[in-house]
Amino acid sequence: MLVLVFGSILLTTCTKRSEQDIKQNAPCLVELVKRGESKVFTVPVDRWEVETKGLPIGVFDSGIGGLTVLAAILELDAFNNVTGEAGPDGRADFEHERFVYLGDQANMPYGNYPSEEKVDFLRELIIKDVVFLLGESYWLCATAEQPQYDKPPVKAIVIACNTATAYGLEDIRGALNQWGLPVQVVGVVEAGADGAIGAITDEDKGGAVAVLATVGTCKSRGYVHAIAKSADEAGVKPPVVVQQGCLGLAGVIEGDPSYITSPEAAASEDYRGPAVGNKAASIDPALFAQYGFETKGFLGDLDSPVTWRLNSVENYVRYHTTSLVERYRRSGSSEPISTVILGCTHFPYQMDRIATSFGRLRNFRKPDGDEPYKNLISAQLCFIDPAELTATQLYESLAAAGLLINKTGESILTTDEFYISVPNTSPAGVKLTVSGGFTYEYKYGRVPGHFAAEYVKRVPMSSTNLSEAVRVSINTRMPAVWERLVTFSHKSPRTMGLPVSARIMPTN
Repeated sequence: MLVLVFGSILLTTCTKRSEQDIKQNAPCLVELVKRGESKVFTVPVDRWEVETKGLPIGVFDSGIGGLTVLAAILELDAFNNVTGEAGPDGRADFEHERFVYLGDQANMPYGNYPSEEKVDFLRELIIKDVVFLLGESYWLCATAEQPQYDKPPVKAIVIACNTATAYGLEDIRGALNQWGLPVQVVGVVEAGADGAIGAITDEDKGGAVAVLATVGTCKSRGYVHAIAKSADEAGVKPPVVVQQGCLGLAGVIEGDPSYITSPEAAASEDYRGPAVGNKAASIDPALFAQYGFETKGFLGDLDSPVTWRLNSVENYVRYHTTSLVERYRRSGSSEPISTVILGCTHFPYQMDRIATSFGRLRNFRKPDGDEPYKNLISAQLCFIDPAELTATQLYESLAAAGLLINKTGESILTTDEFYISVPNTSPAGVKLTVSGGFTYEYKYGRVPGHFAAEYVKRVPMSSTNLSEAVRVSINTRMPAVWERLVTFSHKSPRTMGLPVSARIMPTN
């Protein structure tokens, strides 16, 4: 298969180990939890002996992008709810299930950790996400002085993050095995790969597969390996795979000031997005016409390329799609791209923009009449959003284990639950931006092995930690999720201590 890649105090168990030793022993936290030696990271391993089927399903991502996966799960109707056989019956397949969602917003984007040589710290973050979903503790709000301990654990975990799946799936399965827990695990990468192979084999469509993902996901080659495995299982020749590590795209979608901000700040040293001379994502002045940047999202002097900055989601999309197609052209491959995997949960939000940008490139014509990309992009692209395929795999996994709830009242929860991480300002040395998030240097400068305190507090989603723009987006794009989020904010025992002003209000 041809592949083109673009793009505090330590506890006693770890105190005598050097940083290198800790890096070589990522399961240190797993061992700590197994021995029950930490008050911060705990899992009630005996809980599953009493009750499993009635527990909720956990879903986590590095931010709010994973809500698209939860939405797909809530909307899935691919099976008969009575017989379990394939085929829709007009009823949501998970109609009686409850969910616990975690968005690790304070530590996002996960995709940057590999490029900053922080893979071991990323793996530790992923295990911490799992410990939260399996544990009972959470914080009521960012200013709370003590955590609460009445959150229920989960019976299954959906890794709604491509980077976390690529780097943490096997770690999670290994941890669950060590802890002896009967918890099901499903990740988005395998589902996306299966979808891509299904698309190119449908009616012998063929073609190359493009993967738009974070830098970290591409660096892991998770999709490359998963696509090869899926092709082998389907008995077909592995397709050409071309990857684009979309530096900053997830961040700009979520408003990360390192990638999008005010015109004055965007020209400062804090900008880390595509730029001339940025080795991780270099803007090539010779491709200016191909990029086709929109004026309102472009900063800098046109006559001085070193000043160029991107400041809109649209321009990030145009940069990354152009970079992918241009490098594919330079590779000499002639197989047209027919399938595009949206390999980050934030990207389905921008599917229309991405499709339009590929279409613009296919029709791009130079002044001399040359159309360099015409034959490299299929006229009809198939876009793969791994979310629905992940939902299907989750159903099949729970059904096989006999863990699906079949009627109302069997779940131990009356509402779904939604949590988000915010910086914990208590530990010494924490550095925050003016907007309250971790600074880039602090976020990516941390090392694994510090378990005496948490870097973040995982709190219920509320109007104080979800901006109005995010709330509007959820309400507009994912009404089923929005309805459950509002219900959680008003009726869950976990949110009763919040002031009315922090509650997420329903819209008229």
